Amino acid sequence: MRKKNRMTRFLTFSLIGASILCVCIFGFLIKYINQQSSTTVNELGNIYMSSMNERISKHFETMVELRMTQLETTVKTIPMKYESDSEALREWLESSARARDFEALAYYFDDGSFEMIYGEEAKSLNPEMFFESMKNGERKISVGIGEDEEKSAVLGVPFSMKMADGRECIALVGRLPIEYISSTLSLGDGDTMVYSFVIRKDGSFVIRSYDSTRDNYFKRIRALYEEIDGKETEQLIEELQAAMEEDRDYASMLKIYGERRQMYCSRLPMSEWYLVTIMPYGTLDRAVETMGKRSLNVFAGCCALILAALAFLFLGYIWLSRKQMQELEEARQTAEKASRSKGEFLSNMSHDIRTPMNAIVGMTAIAMANIEDSKKVQDCLRKITLSSKHLLGLINDVLDMSKIESGKMTLNTELVSLSEAMESIISIIQPQIREKQQKFNVFIYNISSENVRCDSVRLNQILLNLLSNAVKFTPEGGSIEVSLHEEPSPKGEEYVRILIWVKDTGIGMSEEFREHIFDSFTREDSKRVQKTEGTGLGMAITKYIVDAMKGDIQVKSIQGEGTEFCVTLDFEKAEEREEAMLLPNIMMLVVDDDRQLCESTVVSLNSIGIEAEWALDGETAIEMVKRRHNIHDDYQVILLDWKLPGMDGIRTARELRRQLGEDVPILLISAYDCSEIEDEARAAGISGFLSKPLFKSTLYYGLRPYTEASDHVSAPKQSDQDFSGRRLLVAEDNELNWEIANELLQGLGMELEWAENGQICVDRFSQSEVGFYDAILMDIRMPVMGGYEAAECIRGMNRPDASLPIIAMTADAFSEDIQRCLEHGMNAHIAKPIDIKEVSRILEKYLER
Repeated sequence: MRKKNRMTRFLTFSLIGASILCVCIFGFLIKYINQQSSTTVNELGNIYMSSMNERISKHFETMVELRMTQLETTVKTIPMKYESDSEALREWLESSARARDFEALAYYFDDGSFEMIYGEEAKSLNPEMFFESMKNGERKISVGIGEDEEKSAVLGVPFSMKMADGRECIALVGRLPIEYISSTLSLGDGDTMVYSFVIRKDGSFVIRSYDSTRDNYFKRIRALYEEIDGKETEQLIEELQAAMEEDRDYASMLKIYGERRQMYCSRLPMSEWYLVTIMPYGTLDRAVETMGKRSLNVFAGCCALILAALAFLFLGYIWLSRKQMQELEEARQTAEKASRSKGEFLSNMSHDIRTPMNAIVGMTAIAMANIEDSKKVQDCLRKITLSSKHLLGLINDVLDMSKIESGKMTLNTELVSLSEAMESIISIIQPQIREKQQKFNVFIYNISSENVRCDSVRLNQILLNLLSNAVKFTPEGGSIEVSLHEEPSPKGEEYVRILIWVKDTGIGMSEEFREHIFDSFTREDSKRVQKTEGTGLGMAITKYIVDAMKGDIQVKSIQGEGTEFCVTLDFEKAEEREEAMLLPNIMMLVVDDDRQLCESTVVSLNSIGIEAEWALDGETAIEMVKRRHNIHDDYQVILLDWKLPGMDGIRTARELRRQLGEDVPILLISAYDCSEIEDEARAAGISGFLSKPLFKSTLYYGLRPYTEASDHVSAPKQSDQDFSGRRLLVAEDNELNWEIANELLQGLGMELEWAENGQICVDRFSQSEVGFYDAILMDIRMPVMGGYEAAECIRGMNRPDASLPIIAMTADAFSEDIQRCLEHGMNAHIAKPIDIKEVSRILEKYLER
């Protein structure tokens, strides 16, 4: 307590001492500033007056120069035809001068006389000087007096011409009202702090000041000025006249009506006139006095502010301490909320993981109990497979989120075919769509750059997460639509912008949940989704991947109507040599109920050399085919959508075959798996099948077999994935995994050999004959020698077959693991648990090369 009181006394005395010091410093500053202000005002007055006179003189010179130039231009532009006709010349000069607003115009002769062209004559008040200037061929401005005793400005420029009566004209003289000069120079404005006027050497006014009533400035000085800087009136006038004679500037301080005034006099160019500028100091003196008072108030205020600031520091210290405590409390509550969220997430995960695990364990027990009932066992195995895939998806989401939160997820750029990526995703999602009997369609619009550079694994993950959610939250019979659009990228011509739209007619989401859909561990807590399993991480992972790709994702949703996602990504265009995609110039018909798809497909067909027309339904297509058939100009290939409104694709194909016979290929296009209707479709006359989306490459490779020049067009050969006679070396340290791979791959006709680790794999390959093995399936984590080292050893061997396909088959399934496999010389990557369809697809890709 004593220590606290001692600190309080110290702070109090410090505050008082600081206050006294502030008052002393500010008092000294006020006195010093007032003294400096008076000196500075005088110095600034001289500078300002000098610059003011210089500015007005420049303005005067510019104005006179302009008017002189106008007179000279009038002289120089006299047409030759008027030089011998004095009357025509006078009329032309009058017209030209009036156009330039001269009050009068006259010839000026070598005897000093005038001959008026028009207007009244105004004689110069100093005719001798004016005559000398004109005789010497100079330009001159002077004051003239007319018959009405009104002053005007007389301007003369050289002009030589022999008159008819023998007189010699030496100049052309124009007259301007004196008010023109006054208004142009703004000398008559009495609202300004500084005012000016123009006088001659004898003190007579050329242009009066706004408050002058006398004809002579010297008389004004004698009558009004009280004190002239300690000088007598006549002395000031003499000094001013001497300065005029010597053609130099003159400045002096005057006093009138108790107010200081600064006078500055300088000569105006091209004239005998002098500009006098007066600046009253009364306003400035009052301003300085006011400024002093304000300074005092400001300094007093500063003292008060400093004292207030010190007081504020005391109060601020207490406030900050309380705020820190509040922030600590908020941080504690946030941490507790995060802990609760993760607790709820773990609770959900416990339920979601136990559900498929329970199915796997339960179905296994049922299968064991009914081992003799093959149908029952098959049904159990099917359900075990579905539950296993769901469990794998849950595990992948948790692992991905773990990588994201630790900041270890990276992107690996590689060559990606958008058509292959879409085909792969659609093949994965189709079984789920078929099971729920949902309507599915996929479109592409204006896709010109099919090959791009990006992370293929993460792109597939984005598409799969969006489509999986659409299938999951769309009821049976609902519809799902995927579309790809291409736009110019703001990054430049080397990039392309791809917009991916995923739209469904599912249950939608509430406005409150839509704001948190991309948060981790969040799921909408409503009865509508209680039976829908998931981690609540899919959208958070998708958002993170899109952000990592420097893209954007937007969502629109109406509860009870559906949801629409739009993903915007900028991809680098792939620089690769593509096969020249050109087909023979034939005429085709495209039939689909989506107008935009028809138009986009026609554009793609045109780009590969094919002309095409389109129809939106089967009935219209039949009529178009009839018209061309009747004029013996049939379509040479027809693309027909399966799911057409009214008459579907199968019925339309039957009718077309009835009219065309078997000569014209009819290809069925669909986003669905056509294997279930293949027999019915071929019976109806379908020649082949094309899967949506219809990329340019899809159309090219799908149509090429039907456009070859031959008498008979046959369907393309379908792959049956028969690998009979193919020999694979499998490097796998786990006996159970080897058994699974052996059983699954032998069913495809392959012969497999087992190597228990990487070293055995390398030894067996090196000891085998060239070409003995067709490919190697390589696990990564193995004893003695791992898969990376084994792959590098095989690639380094001096054998013709050292470049055989090596495919990683491992549980290391992150994108950086895939990239690492490729960097160590492997050709592809298959994640465990293995999917026999994916294995078959990859083996077919590399073994057919």
